[in-house]
Amino acid sequence: MTRFVESTITFPYRRSLGRMLAAFMGALTEKRILGVRDGQRVLVPPMEWDPATGDPLPLDLVEVGPVGTVQSFTWVPKPSVQHPLDRPFAFAFIVLDGASTPLLHAVDAGSPSKLKVGARVAPRWRGKRVGRIDDIVCFVPGESPEVDGKDEGPASEPVTMMDYKASTTYRNPVPAAADRAIAATRTGRLVAQKCPKCGSVYGGGRGYCVLDALELGPEHEIDLAKTGTITNFVVITPVQYPGQTETEPFARVFVLVDDSHVVFGYQPLLEMPAAEVRVGLRVRAVFAPAGDDTEETGAMGGHFGSLLGWAPNGEPDVQDPDLVNRIF
Repeated sequence: MTRFVESTITFPYRRSLGRMLAAFMGALTEKRILGVRDGQRVLVPPMEWDPATGDPLPLDLVEVGPVGTVQSFTWVPKPSVQHPLDRPFAFAFIVLDGASTPLLHAVDAGSPSKLKVGARVAPRWRGKRVGRIDDIVCFVPGESPEVDGKDEGPASEPVTMMDYKASTTYRNPVPAAADRAIAATRTGRLVAQKCPKCGSVYGGGRGYCVLDALELGPEHEIDLAKTGTITNFVVITPVQYPGQTETEPFARVFVLVDDSHVVFGYQPLLEMPAAEVRVGLRVRAVFAPAGDDTEETGAMGGHFGSLLGWAPNGEPDVQDPDLVNRIF
């Protein structure tokens, strides 16, 4: 049975809203919803350009709703962690009173039988509003707006920026060769696979030859040296983001393993200040102590298992101008 590994990438960013969206988001903190006039139409949410012609629209804002009519909807019976509500709900196109275009938002109706096209819905406002579309927690059936919790009033300052956190989760299959490579690192070994046809050597448990399209099994595995030479590097000045534990500049290096063509990329440099790293530096592999959990010891995990990184081994630097061309 194939093993899978689930990974999540999360990163925050901040964007300026511009005068149109700033006005829209600021109005949400006041429990008001704004649209923009586009000829005889009112667009909600407001747009800076005519969606049909691309012409810029003037800042001619008008208040709409807050009650509206369901134009269409789809029921979500099993919400995920990324959905706006933790219980079954509907995503609906809602045409707010006075608007020409529908607003997409969640409707907390309890069950699909209690919602229909043409139903009237009103916003449930968040008690503490900061100038985001989810200042409207959701819409609810009926004509009366609600407030979720204590109403803390509008924002104390104009809303001009928006912080956002993007998150993507994905699953990758793990080749059997990768599991064997990980297991080898727990005993202080680095293994690779050698293609019987072309002689190419692959580190990290790839499991196949990219040149000959041959599957590489345990019979094709060889032990690699635990010393090598730095061919390239990057020094990173950490920016604090969710999950970032580094506070000082650190280096990631490319290591050409001795007696092979294998290059391990983006490896941690250990036991040396980042400012002293250089091409040609001789290094040795450093492994987590046997039996230690890789998450506790700081080992790299993934295809590198218990390999913590690489540290200077005290040998003279290699003087070879071609080293910088070895990144793969």
